[in-house]
Amino acid sequence: MARTLILEGEPNPRQKLFFEATGRYVAYGGARGGGKSWAMRRKFVLLANAYDNLRILLLRRTLAELNENHVVPLMRELEGYAQYNREQKVIKFPNGSRIKLGYCEQEADVFQYQGQEYDVIGLEEATQFTETQMLYISTCNRSTRTDFKPRMYFTCNPGGVGHEWVKRLFIDRKYRATENPNDYVFIPAKLTDNTVLMQNNPEYLNVLSNLPEHLRRAYLEGDWDAMEGQYFDEFSREKHVIRPFQIPAWWKRFRAMDWGYRDPCCVLWFAVDPDGRVYVYDELYVTKTIASTVAKMVKEKTGGYKIAYTAASPDAWAKRGATDGIEGISVEQVFAKCGVPLQKADNSRIIGWQRVRECLQCEEGEKPMLQIFDNCSNLIRTLPILTYDKNDHEDVSDRCEDHAAEALRYGLMSRAKTKPKTIITAADRRRAYNPFKDNSEPKYSDNRFLRA
Repeated sequence: MARTLILEGEPNPRQKLFFEATGRYVAYGGARGGGKSWAMRRKFVLLANAYDNLRILLLRRTLAELNENHVVPLMRELEGYAQYNREQKVIKFPNGSRIKLGYCEQEADVFQYQGQEYDVIGLEEATQFTETQMLYISTCNRSTRTDFKPRMYFTCNPGGVGHEWVKRLFIDRKYRATENPNDYVFIPAKLTDNTVLMQNNPEYLNVLSNLPEHLRRAYLEGDWDAMEGQYFDEFSREKHVIRPFQIPAWWKRFRAMDWGYRDPCCVLWFAVDPDGRVYVYDELYVTKTIASTVAKMVKEKTGGYKIAYTAASPDAWAKRGATDGIEGISVEQVFAKCGVPLQKADNSRIIGWQRVRECLQCEEGEKPMLQIFDNCSNLIRTLPILTYDKNDHEDVSDRCEDHAAEALRYGLMSRAKTKPKTIITAADRRRAYNPFKDNSEPKYSDNRFLRA
């Protein structure tokens, strides 16, 4: 007598999108309480039941997490239908499909899967896996089948050792030469999407709401720019990133550059509106590019607009061996010869970072004094992942990808900080020019009035 698989529970709209997704790499999640674990389990059970002899690998970082989140629920759900081998941690379906349950607590644990092949691989809480672990595991995701293409599925929350690689692939969508953007799909989910949890445990919303700011943004809002140790926790894509618009020709424009050859070289373009608000409207981000080529790219990208000046990192003035194949010449000299004169930027780090912070801060409902066009992808990508230096919390850690942020700092420091104007009344002027008043009154020689 054939056994029947009976599955209880209906997917919410976000989980349904996850079930229907057939991309090469599909990630689901964002906020906590979005129903990620249930969605991953149910997805794999449906796949195993729909395709004969399908080989599936489902991983968590630790054995305890694996048992609690998947082994126990799957044994309960599949009892009487599929067989579970406790020693091998393998679930065998009547049609020959198998779900292997595993974990990779140590970095080297991935080697236990060497030489194995799986049609489907899932990383549950993917941000708990290092990028090295993910890349090695992905080499096992191959198949010779003609009726099924290999796939990998990920569930994830912001934070953890794998935060940056997950964010790069699925949120920022910054891809390397061998990565195809069309292969990557992200399905965001929040607590409010999980109707079952919201109905049965509505208090959980208050639990997340009462967390410290960076954790609340990460776990409740699914904000990938919020993380513990974040240097600029004021940064918000909603507040600071805007769609490009046509900048009036009469606005002041300038540039700032953080020079690098092996490390990225970043150039940012700035414009200032009548209220003093600064807009970063374009960027250049290149590596292993000689100074003369960068200068030409800067001129081409600027077009015909008048640029007041270009502030550059002080190392552009250093004469370190050959520059552009010429001994004893600096990057600054190469730029000057190419028609892009540079001025040495103020490299006061602590004061500079404070200037950036001041421009990011704003009161509720107000518009920040720094706005970034959404085409400046590297500045937007790297600014929120800057972290504190462990030895000096006033500074940014030198382990961060800070090249775009450095250029931003140089640009903002190149502008004089606006000071409140001294208001001089007519009565003040009369007193200033009255020679019969005693010395307690301001005279015409008072610089305050000469400037008025």
